[in-house]
Amino acid sequence: MSFITFEFFSKCLLRKVSVNAIIPFDMEGDRHFKTLYLLHGLTDNKDGWLLNTRIYQWAREKKLAVIMPSGENMFYLDNDALMDRHGEFIGNELVAASRKLFRLSEKREDTFIAGLSMGGYGAIRNGLKYHETFGYLAGMSAALIMDMMHDPEWRKMRGEFHEWIAFGDMDKVIGSNKDPRAQIKMLKDSGVDFPQIYLSCGTEDGLIVPTRELHECLSEHGIEHKYVETAGAHDWDFWNTDIQRILEWLPLDDASVAEEWRGR
Repeated sequence: MSFITFEFFSKCLLRKVSVNAIIPFDMEGDRHFKTLYLLHGLTDNKDGWLLNTRIYQWAREKKLAVIMPSGENMFYLDNDALMDRHGEFIGNELVAASRKLFRLSEKREDTFIAGLSMGGYGAIRNGLKYHETFGYLAGMSAALIMDMMHDPEWRKMRGEFHEWIAFGDMDKVIGSNKDPRAQIKMLKDSGVDFPQIYLSCGTEDGLIVPTRELHECLSEHGIEHKYVETAGAHDWDFWNTDIQRILEWLPLDDASVAEEWRGR
């Protein structure tokens, strides 16, 4: 197993970007590995998952490639005013670049996206938008803040920040492709093949209400998904446990392969 930090010039972001990667190392075969694109939360960076979890060890056991970019507080959305296309970067450019650099499977069913908080929103939104690329998406404690944008007190405290960095005119977010509920309806009406979806939140988390609402939206539209609601807050204690549940949920190698890999 290898840990690599790689850099490349992003046309979507108009600058050089640095990305962390956990890559299986197989000198004996010609296997193309299943891949998880793992997104961090607000105020964090590409090192967050490595510093706060045992994702390296878990990926090693599962023989899973993990790609961890920095989201720069941009909610993994495209901001034309700032010429930062973070959504396209995550859903298209990063996938293409990592596949060229490493021996990664190009199959949809082998390509996954997950994240927590801001990254949970980014995984849901971009997993749905780029549904032809991602076969599985998982949102943990996802920052589904669309309805909060109409709260005068919330807008007074946080509105200018969120409007500038990512969302644009907040009065136009609901019903747009930045609103996962609107995305679900649009994709359902279009008859597309939905990714497999995992949605979770802790009951002591302030984001539990919008998470439940997205769960209900998926159910109302007949979209099969796994929903997990357990005791927990908006913290690494919850996400440490939940990422392990997600790794068990994903279609990864069986225990015998994991045992073989441990012996190398």
